[in-house]
Amino acid sequence: QVQLVESGGRLVQAGGSLRLSCAASGRTFSMGWFRQAPGKEREFVAAVSWSGATIHYADSVKGRFTISRDNAKNTLDLQMNNLRSEDTAGYYCAASRLRQATMTPSEYAYWGQGTQVTVSS
Repeated sequence: QVQLVESGGRLVQAGGSLRLSCAASGRTFSMGWFRQAPGKEREFVAAVSWSGATIHYADSVKGRFTISRDNAKNTLDLQMNNLRSEDTAGYYCAASRLRQATMTPSEYAYWGQGTQVTVSS
């Protein structure tokens, strides 16, 4: 069983930066970040393979967000720069049983409770 706990979400002004962290207990393979805004579907943000060699980003965050993992500490981070109002959402850390990075929510077996990011314009 894997448990995931996110932290780092808060209110920030547009153009600002935030760093989200996810602490995992138990063995993890590929991991990812998703987000969900009120009234919208959960959407993929970024994913990293178990080795860290493969990373995927949603087009909407490419060049602004950076996903990273530390397997020794069993943590996953998301550095978010140049934040926009449309980035406002609950952000969720997820862990898959697959080694390769995946953008598909159904391929993630474990989910955190989420951390809220609000970007004011």
